Amino acid sequence: MPTTITDLPADPDVVTRVLRALQFGDSMFPVGGFSFSNGVESALAEGVVRDADTLTGWVRAAVRNAAAGDGIALVHAHRGAVRGDLDRVAACDEAVYVRKLHEETRAMTERTGRKLAEATARIVPGPISDGWLDRVTTRRTPGTHPAALGVLGAALGLPEADVFAMQQYSLAATMVSAAVRLLPLHHLAAQQVLYEVNGHCGADYASVAGCELDDMSGFAPQVDVLASVHVRAHVRMFMN
Repeated sequence: MPTTITDLPADPDVVTRVLRALQFGDSMFPVGGFSFSNGVESALAEGVVRDADTLTGWVRAAVRNAAAGDGIALVHAHRGAVRGDLDRVAACDEAVYVRKLHEETRAMTERTGRKLAEATARIVPGPISDGWLDRVTTRRTPGTHPAALGVLGAALGLPEADVFAMQQYSLAATMVSAAVRLLPLHHLAAQQVLYEVNGHCGADYASVAGCELDDMSGFAPQVDVLASVHVRAHVRMFMN
């Protein structure tokens, strides 16, 4: 009988790689990401997001914007970390930080990035992991989340496409999870939103993989305005 793909033994390295990406890409990984809604709370409060359809559009816009900004920095940080070039990672880190317009978004990326750097040095210790944590804790670099994720991906031996997918999935999942807590949204409807948004990740990676660090961009005026509204909100569940 002809051999089918299900008869072939799984590559242990590939299996482990998938598990590593699942573990560290989980939106509930303990770096504090669940404390932030990434603009969903303000979007709901102002009526921009009202149901599953408008949520899909909002999350899709957010991850597309992230790909063109944080995603490019992440890819270059990963490449720098693979080469052992922490100065290059630091340049990517600074590029992310200076593009965060609001105090809450800067606080979010620094806080989660620092926690991720700490987790990486503890779970996957080594010269790159330890060296990056030292730079962050001594305040020689802001320590943003995309830079930390690039270091983590290199420490785990993950290809950059996988690390990019981890970032994009974590952002989308965090936003959808926040919406479930704020909207009358069925959990399966939320999974449909996530499924639709994740379907664009491969194309988003292809669109930024050849970009230089100076190509980082992001144009989301509605998000910026709502972020300002959130800062002054009297009642809120999330930190942004």
